[in-house]
Amino acid sequence: MHKPSQGPMPQPRKIPFEFPDDLNPIWKADDPEFCAMVNGASITMPFLEPFLIKTVREATADMDEGYVKDAGRAFNTQEQYHFTAHRRFNELLKAKGYPELALIEQDLKRHYDKLKGQPLRKRMAYTAGFEAMTLGVTKWLVDQRVELFGGSDTRVASFILWHFVEESEHKCVAHDVYQTVFGGSLGAYFARVLGVFHGSGAVAWYSMRGYKAILKKDGRWRNVRSRLRLARRLWGFARYVVPYLLRAALPGHDPRHEKELRWVEEWIAGYSQCPEDQVPLLDTRDPNIPVPFVARAA
Repeated sequence: MHKPSQGPMPQPRKIPFEFPDDLNPIWKADDPEFCAMVNGASITMPFLEPFLIKTVREATADMDEGYVKDAGRAFNTQEQYHFTAHRRFNELLKAKGYPELALIEQDLKRHYDKLKGQPLRKRMAYTAGFEAMTLGVTKWLVDQRVELFGGSDTRVASFILWHFVEESEHKCVAHDVYQTVFGGSLGAYFARVLGVFHGSGAVAWYSMRGYKAILKKDGRWRNVRSRLRLARRLWGFARYVVPYLLRAALPGHDPRHEKELRWVEEWIAGYSQCPEDQVPLLDTRDPNIPVPFVARAA
């Protein structure tokens, strides 16, 4: 039986990010390719994250009360807040000129409806596998935040970085649930390895379809310069994410071994000092995009 070392409990934060009608889907004017990547990934969240929630809830249902079960509840609440915010954002994207994204949403629904019929071990391995990818994504977004988000619309930048701060915060939960329920047998290990590439690969595929649809609609998909800029962003993404996936596939992998990100810790500490009515908006004009936050909710 896996007995994870206990650490800080993930803290759900229901933050009322607003996406008003005047929000431009190209929320960083000089980097439409990165905007398309983020917007395309956002389309997956209202389908992926309810699946993760249901899987973790099922896996922990018969578990004794304790750290892992409590962490699973906190994980699920964070993910619920994430996907409801993404759903609001996605509705705006479709209304602002990208109704084609609804076709991808239909395929996402079919994908997760089909996956729901798979054995729990496979679904939980998919869940833990996707969560392994998010650590690399978080490091990319945080380390490169000035280049990626500098000068962007603070509402979107702050929303995305909030999401991935919490991905880092609950980085151990899906792994702990998987190991607690399915143990450390050789079969469980190989199922977990397959889950690393199944979960991350499926989300990457649907995200790619999303940003391709966006760039085609904007007339950039066949533009050589745009494709080169996209390739540069994808290389940056892969350079951060692939090492995390490879480490996650190793025997004895434990997300606790991954180094904590100082800026993530600063965000969490900064938010703990915020008044309840404050939306944690970052100053994307500042050369370092630091915490603390700069604006209150209206």
